[in-house]
Amino acid sequence: MHRQDSQDSPLFGEEDESFRVKRSNIRHPLTSFFHLFFRTCAILVYLLCEAFSGGFIVCMVTIILLLSCDFWTVKNVSGRLLVGLRWWNQVDEDGRSRWLFESRKSGGASKTSPAESRLFWLGLTVCPIFWVIFVFSTLLSLNIKWLAVVIMGLVLQWANLYGYVRCKVGGKSDLRNMAKSYLSGQIFKQAMKETEKT
Repeated sequence: MHRQDSQDSPLFGEEDESFRVKRSNIRHPLTSFFHLFFRTCAILVYLLCEAFSGGFIVCMVTIILLLSCDFWTVKNVSGRLLVGLRWWNQVDEDGRSRWLFESRKSGGASKTSPAESRLFWLGLTVCPIFWVIFVFSTLLSLNIKWLAVVIMGLVLQWANLYGYVRCKVGGKSDLRNMAKSYLSGQIFKQAMKETEKT
């Protein structure tokens, strides 16, 4: 019987550790699932509702419930766990409304996973695009009874997107100024490339 060196083959249980490291890219699988579940179901119910059910009220209530569950889940659970961001509205004692945006400190004990972050931002940005398309298709097809539903979907999806973008770039910074500085930087880089060519 030939004895193998531990460098040639993994010891008992080491292959399990390497599997866990690869698998640990998504540390919150249930949160990741529900981050996409409610928003995807709302879109699918909207698309397939008239084919399977003739009742507008049932479809409308189902879509609005799914959108509400999605809004709550993304705002209160998946944003905190998947990317370490949160936002909320606070009314002061004098009646003024303040929007607060927070992000987890980068040196914190629980870092965010790149896979979870990509999943979060992909779901957060792609689904509102669908609702924009639905608004335009509803207006163009003159299917006015669905207009309130698609506007509700658009508002709830964009509210979460806006809140988390503000968290990501910093609650105090103005998004318009940030976009201007980015574009001016890109124009400057392009101009520098042109001058280097000549």
